[in-house]
Amino acid sequence: MTLYSLKPRFQALLRPAVRRLYAGGVTANQVTVGTAAASLVLGGGLAVAAAGGELLWFLLLPGWLLLRMALNAIDGLLAREFGHASRLGACLNELADLLADAALYLPFALLPATGGALAVLVVVLANVAEMAAVLAAGNGGGRRNDGPMGKSDRALVFGALGLLLGCGIPPGPWLAWVLAIVALLLLPTIGNRVWRGIAGEDRSRQP
Repeated sequence: MTLYSLKPRFQALLRPAVRRLYAGGVTANQVTVGTAAASLVLGGGLAVAAAGGELLWFLLLPGWLLLRMALNAIDGLLAREFGHASRLGACLNELADLLADAALYLPFALLPATGGALAVLVVVLANVAEMAAVLAAGNGGGRRNDGPMGKSDRALVFGALGLLLGCGIPPGPWLAWVLAIVALLLLPTIGNRVWRGIAGEDRSRQP
């Protein structure tokens, strides 16, 4: 089970806005690149804030992660339903997500309670999980978005962490435990995507 299963309902809510963006000449690639650029800027700001102990700035994270999910859905709708799909767009979409995730989550490595390694480990495992998803699509089985710790689930966790830190709850051992749990849940996520991707490929080859 993953939050990704709610994506169709989320997209239905966004379709009116997508139609207006399309009418205004906005392209899927513009949304993708703009979202990634904003994530990199915010991630850099959060890194400075974390290093300086100014954790109030982490209150920006949950709102941006929610808006980013909406923008990611919007660029997908523009690509699929309004004729903006392209090979360049597919590459930009995957690479931009990896860069944005790293920029937004690596600042947690600068908080004293994490020791740095756990947040880095989460980012590395998350990148492996997304690579497994893409490899499944390359094998003809369709992109895998299996959980239990998919992209939307990670956004929920880190958004909640940003809210807690921004509201004044000091980082402590609890934060390291949360990151450790996220890392552990990424392992079956990777496994599910690999094995189900293989199973999908095997079925597609049956006569």
